[in-house]
This record gives sequence, C-alpha cells and structure tokens, in this order.
Amino acid sequence: MKLSVIIPVYNEKKTIRVLLERIGQVRIPGGKEIIIVDDGSTDGTRQVLQGLPSRHTIICFHKVNQGKGAAVKTGLEIASGDIVLIQDGDLEYDPFEYPKLIQPIIDKKTRVVYGSRILGENRASYFRYYWGGRFLSLLANCLYGIGVTDEPTCYKVFDAALLKSLELKCKGFEFCPEVTAKVSRLGQSITEVPISYAPRSIHEGKKIRWIDGVIAVWTLLKYRTWKPSSEQ
Repeated sequence: MKLSVIIPVYNEKKTIRVLLERIGQVRIPGGKEIIIVDDGSTDGTRQVLQGLPSRHTIICFHKVNQGKGAAVKTGLEIASGDIVLIQDGDLEYDPFEYPKLIQPIIDKKTRVVYGSRILGENRASYFRYYWGGRFLSLLANCLYGIGVTDEPTCYKVFDAALLKSLELKCKGFEFCPEVTAKVSRLGQSITEVPISYAPRSIHEGKKIRWIDGVIAVWTLLKYRTWKPSSEQ
C-alpha cells in the first residue's frame, strides 16, 4: 500500500531539510510520496523548498498563510496513496515510526491510527500544552464514546478514501478535532500506537496558542451531531 505523507509547513526554514532527510531514509514496502504544502512562509522556507529536487516530492505554495487545515486539504487533493499520514514540518515527531503507524491499516485492523505521546515514554511539553491536550482527549472521549489518550497528536494516519470522504471544513489547527469527531461519528475505531516526542519551545517556533484550544473545544462540540451529506 502506497503512503502519502502530507506536510503542512509554515516558517520552518531551520528544520525542513533535516526532516526531509529523515523521511527519505524511511522505507515503505508499497512506496511513499511526500507532499509539502508551504502555507505562505515568510522566513525563507519557500526559497529552501524551491531549491529541493522534485523527485518523489510534490511541493505546493499558498500565496498567503491560511492555516494547517487548509494546507492539509490542499495536500489531500493531490494525494494518490492508499494511506495518508500527517507530518508537521518541525522535528518534534520521528518519521522512523511510520512503519508501526501504518501497520494496523495495512493489516486491516482499523482505518484510523493516532500516534500517542502519552502512551510513549516522553518528556512533557509546556504545562498548559500537556494538560490542554489531556483535557481535549477527555472531552472527545466523553462526547464520542471513544478512548483516545492523545487527541491533538500530529501523527494522524488514515485510510485515504476515508479521510477524503469527510468533507473537511477546517482552516487551522481545528483539523485535529474535526477529523476526530467525524471518524467517530462514522463509527470508525481509532487505534493508538505509542510514539516518541521531542517537544520544542515557543522560542524554537512552537505555534499553538491558547485560542486554538478554545477553537478545538468548540469544534468537538459542534460536530457532535454531524452526519455525512449522504445521510442528511
């Protein structure tokens, strides 16, 4: 099964080359494609990407910053793989864990896999990020009857056909709660796999703000009664 790695990028000049080198070293039996969506970077990331070889890598550019969700949707329109994996443009998550993340989907045990930082043995990020993530996980579990430990994790992996069917509306970081809500409403189970995590500081470029947490809560609440258009 072919893997499509979608990488939303915004001002990641310092990390994008190293990240792509690591991804390039990962071997996937069915092959992989890398789709980078530069979301209006202003720090020189765009120039770095323009200088990369295009073999096995598709690069798209948004003229202005629109948000992570918008970048994911752009990448999803291009993705040709059987499995889609979301990868941030920093170095907090380890691409060498791709094989174990996609294996449950290959084995047809599930159509959705989340990489859990909580199940892994990791150093926690800032107090507010850690407990904010735990709260969002608890809220999602209560609202949707699921049992995830790390709802806002970056490493979300999907059967491509399923993800493309979700009619995504997100523009920013609410991509995470929207897909969690919608796959849960469709009755799809979410399998969690322990992952490693190397949190970076705000000084190093971490972009999540308190308002994103508020939006995430609202998104989980909003989609509690969502139905796909075919059922509406």
